[in-house]
Amino acid sequence: MYEEQPETGQYRVDRGAGIPKQRPSDGDAAAGPAPAGEGRRDTRRRAAAAARRRRRRRIVKWTAGTGALVMAAGCGGAYYLYQHFNSNLTSVKVQLGDEAERPQAAGAALNILVIGTDSRAGLGRAYGDEGSTGHADTTLLFHIAKDRSNATVVSIPRDLMVPIPECQSDKGRKIPGSARDMFNTSLGQEGRDAGCTWKTVEKMTGIRVDHFVQVNFEAVKTLSTAVGGVEVCAAKDIDDKDSHLKMSKGRHVVQGEEALAFVRTRHAVGFGGDLTRIPLQQQFISAMIRKIKSDDTLTSPTKLYKLADAATKALTVDSAIGSVEKLKDLAQDISKVDTMNITFTTVPVLDDPADPDRLVLKQPDAGQVFSMIAGDRSLTATTAAPATGAPAPAGSAPATSAAPAAPQTGAASAPPVDAKDVPVSVRNGSGTRGQSGPTVEKLKAKGFARAAVASDAPVTAGTTVAYPAGQEAAATALATALGLPADAVRPNPKAGAKDPLLLVLGKDVLAAPSQAPTEAPKDLQRVQADDADVCAK
Repeated sequence: MYEEQPETGQYRVDRGAGIPKQRPSDGDAAAGPAPAGEGRRDTRRRAAAAARRRRRRRIVKWTAGTGALVMAAGCGGAYYLYQHFNSNLTSVKVQLGDEAERPQAAGAALNILVIGTDSRAGLGRAYGDEGSTGHADTTLLFHIAKDRSNATVVSIPRDLMVPIPECQSDKGRKIPGSARDMFNTSLGQEGRDAGCTWKTVEKMTGIRVDHFVQVNFEAVKTLSTAVGGVEVCAAKDIDDKDSHLKMSKGRHVVQGEEALAFVRTRHAVGFGGDLTRIPLQQQFISAMIRKIKSDDTLTSPTKLYKLADAATKALTVDSAIGSVEKLKDLAQDISKVDTMNITFTTVPVLDDPADPDRLVLKQPDAGQVFSMIAGDRSLTATTAAPATGAPAPAGSAPATSAAPAAPQTGAASAPPVDAKDVPVSVRNGSGTRGQSGPTVEKLKAKGFARAAVASDAPVTAGTTVAYPAGQEAAATALATALGLPADAVRPNPKAGAKDPLLLVLGKDVLAAPSQAPTEAPKDLQRVQADDADVCAK
């Protein structure tokens, strides 16, 4: 019987009026009648379990995608969505200049530039020059496929020689560009901010960047400590006096100062340079992603709070994502990518012929990687078809070790090409005026400093690259940088040995972009985010 409660207007069950107790489950029935009070305890247990499930779903919702954005001075940052962390965030309104000069929008795909600065501000003298301006010490271009089936993270070496375009500070001050300078000077030098690094990456790669995230040394220490440490592996004993890392061979859980020392180590492993350090950073970021996505972190309110606090204090972002609510939406979207389908790689490079301590892009391999990302082609063999409808690229099996990335020398049939030494004459055969100038600027941004406008050509359907004898590798590098198909490259028997490459723009330059490559360059360095067996060598 149900009796109305005058004080509440609700009803209660009167068990004494003959209402039966809750029927036991089939399993309980086999054991006989439940003792007095057992039904009520059962109900309380089920209610408590349901509450725990609801609470865990809320935690997962709030923390979804965190691992995908863990990048800092070689490692990472994390996005947590509690509103009271808004005050921790620092945002910058970037000035990117003329919209028409930027690469084509990525559509539903996402490209996030992650900048780890080497600023020592507030860290004391233990890390070198305490007053050092923060430069782009570690930079990663994080591409998330439009169907969210995969992600590619490309490391850009700090010692890479590139053109740095003119840019503006967040206060509107114009900062002169440089025809050829180290990539890391795109931040900090002459007052350049993250917007200058953003423009440099877009000009160099032809890939449109949607957002940036900037973090410093401190983030590595605080984030690794917040999750209770990150497991890393050393293939040999390491004793690096510069980074202060002393580690025996085998697996270790690192946090705080030791974690920072690990991602900064380069002199005691591999070939002793920045290219050696990059795979260590990729190993650390992968391990951090796995740790943050683990139940051990997601179900610990203490760890979540510490991680959220550390992350939001460490981040500087562009104003378009300058709130926890906006970061929440972005992070939840990115969380759809499975860890096993996140591939880390390093842009292919060579030693700079002019300075062995510097690097240049290895063409056509670098252009091939950039074209794949711009075309939303995966470096990971995924079960879900890419949104472009393209098959998974051949040769995309995960790597099993983070061998140091030594400067590559190229195959005998395709000698290395330094784009700055390649003369290019650009003729407009598209039938529409004004195509040569923008193409020359695009080529200069990609390192072809000797590109120049030539007289118009007769109207032609397809864009071609004609080369003098012995210049096939340079022509292939040029075609790859522009995303042209292989059959666009052809010999020019009328050209002398010292004549420039002849780029003739056809009607197709006015149409949709050329098909992106479906295969990655051979011997491309890779680390899979789900590979727990990677060890620093």
